[in-house]
Amino acid sequence: MGIYDRDYYRRDGSGFLGSLTERGLMVKWLIGINVVCFILQMLTRTASGYSSAPKEPFTDALLLDVPAVLHGEVWRLLTCAFLHSTESIWHIVFNMLLLWFFGRQVEDERGPREFLAVYLVAAVVSSLAFVLCDLIGLQPGRMLGASGAVMAIMVLSACYNPRQIIYLFFVIPVPIWGAIVLMILLDAFRLLDPDPTKTPIAVAAHLGGAAFGYVYWKMQWNLTGAWRGLFARKARRLPPNLKIYRDEDEESSTPTPVVAQAPPREASNQAGPDEHLEAQVDAILEKISRVGKDNLTEGERQVLLRASELLRRRRT
Repeated sequence: MGIYDRDYYRRDGSGFLGSLTERGLMVKWLIGINVVCFILQMLTRTASGYSSAPKEPFTDALLLDVPAVLHGEVWRLLTCAFLHSTESIWHIVFNMLLLWFFGRQVEDERGPREFLAVYLVAAVVSSLAFVLCDLIGLQPGRMLGASGAVMAIMVLSACYNPRQIIYLFFVIPVPIWGAIVLMILLDAFRLLDPDPTKTPIAVAAHLGGAAFGYVYWKMQWNLTGAWRGLFARKARRLPPNLKIYRDEDEESSTPTPVVAQAPPREASNQAGPDEHLEAQVDAILEKISRVGKDNLTEGERQVLLRASELLRRRRT
């Protein structure tokens, strides 16, 4: 792919209003999907008598039920993150508000595609954390909600913007890291409570999402870059020998094969770029086009230095 094929070279400068509408595009899609799923939950919720809870077939088919997952219904690890409690509207309201506030920051930092990949993987990881805690008896039950994925986004927002101030209950100003640490400590205390049924909150999923967010930032992962690099490496693999027959030899009884040898391994290694590094550079250049080079982190500056050194060695 040429340099002028990159997204940051195709932008035409949509102006201030355009930047407002484009910012947080993936966050808006995720909020919209959650709202649609909540409406479907409410529409399919039917009463089942005075003595029992209402039936919710749509919710029951998609929430995280550990026995069902162990029997092969693995889609529940992801779909449960798009469901919320129908008993109160505040469950979805708080989750979507947090996703709106912090998700846009992370999407600005990583780009829409990488943000979506991080969100979806964080949802699955938080579900796996809940399954593990259920199996060892720390928090049995069923789970739904986007809290695990949202917690990962909040931790990433704190990592990328450690000096920002947030307002607890929209009133009390606290550093974002202080709020995150307080939430993690409260969740850990609830998880280790001797009576695991005391809290209705899936704190295991919160902790799993928080752990994934921190490890993602610490390891400087690039999920979409690694995915593209995997398929690029598979596409470059060629069989060692290709037998090609000329058209004029088809009528002869003993066709003469022309053997095309694969290129030497050293040459192919030199010609093939490091896709992972290239994907990282793409994301950093796109960030520079959005917010300027002054907002780069130290890790991103090191990636650019590494890429420039590699390019200089190739030219010499």
